[in-house]
Amino acid sequence: MGTQDNEQTATTGRRTLLGAAVLGAGGVLGLSAQAAAAGGGHGGGGGHGGGLKSLPKPTVIGHRGASGYRPEHTLGSYQLALDLGADIVEAGDLVPTRDGHLVCRHEPEIGGTTDVASHPEFAGRRKTKSLDGVPTTGWFTEDFTLAELKTLRATERIPANRPHNTLYDGRWEIPTFEEVLAWQDEQTRRRGRQVWIYPELKHPTYFREQGLGLEERVAGVLRRHGKDRKDSPVILQSFEPTCIQRMDKLVGNPLVVLLSGADTRPWDFGTTGDPRTTADLVTPAGLREIASYAQGIGPTLDLVIPKDAAGRLTTPTTLVRDAHRAGLLLHPYTMRNENPFLPAEFRKGTDPDAYGDVFGAYRVYFATGIDGVFTDNPDTGLLARQDFVNR
Repeated sequence: MGTQDNEQTATTGRRTLLGAAVLGAGGVLGLSAQAAAAGGGHGGGGGHGGGLKSLPKPTVIGHRGASGYRPEHTLGSYQLALDLGADIVEAGDLVPTRDGHLVCRHEPEIGGTTDVASHPEFAGRRKTKSLDGVPTTGWFTEDFTLAELKTLRATERIPANRPHNTLYDGRWEIPTFEEVLAWQDEQTRRRGRQVWIYPELKHPTYFREQGLGLEERVAGVLRRHGKDRKDSPVILQSFEPTCIQRMDKLVGNPLVVLLSGADTRPWDFGTTGDPRTTADLVTPAGLREIASYAQGIGPTLDLVIPKDAAGRLTTPTTLVRDAHRAGLLLHPYTMRNENPFLPAEFRKGTDPDAYGDVFGAYRVYFATGIDGVFTDNPDTGLLARQDFVNR
């Protein structure tokens, strides 16, 4: 398929998705029923109190909601992810406000995901800070009260790849974690099945150094909502292993350690003096240690199948086998439909907004035995799973 055909396909898909907003909980073109058939159960995440084992496999996780179609980490994005049939919604990259509330933003710096730059009353809040060792300039949630943040509206983070998402700029405010948990309960009642969410604790060392420790705040909110148990439909994740170890002592929730590139080092390891890198954590010994306090790992897809210098997939690593032997689930990140985010052999044309052969990429990744995947396009992930389980 050429670039023009690809653009036509993408346009048709977007028109269908606009209809999804009208269809609401009924889903798009029967995708919920397809997901149920593929997963052997409900398309949206299993029965009440079923725990992790109730989820279909490979599990389709709506990355920051349905962020391929709506500005990320908004109730609109979360809602659409459910309407499209996602098994779990990654509702919440959790960062604190100055007055200690937890809100959902991809990063504490919000210049790229809100309209804060257009608010002259906040011009003086723009700063340069060191965020996990990286100089970052912008506006930071910890410099705002919740009331101030609620005056802002969400915007599309990557408009060059998703210009269609800018249609929704300004429509939704920044949700709090409390609002997300209330939304989860309402959606569970409305749909007659348990809705799962997958929050991430962002930069816990950075915030702890500012007196805004995330772990205790997250645990407290979960306890107040009765969602801090082993079978609670809330999976917690973080790139900092010590954060997950701390959460293991505070709550009973399923826990996942996120893993970046093999040559990277978790930021908290610098504070604790741990010399290991991610490459050490994905060895059999490292995985066994993770399994002593967590139930899963969330590796970058490159840790499952590396790419060569041209961006093409090479031979799968032994990570899936080794993690399963350690008793860990694997939920890698992130599948996206657009060309720039796909392995080189699955791209079609050069348009950064055009879709490539994402179904081909899913087939290769699913064949490794991963237990699920984060995706910006839950409907695509569900169709790919249906193809895979029925092959």
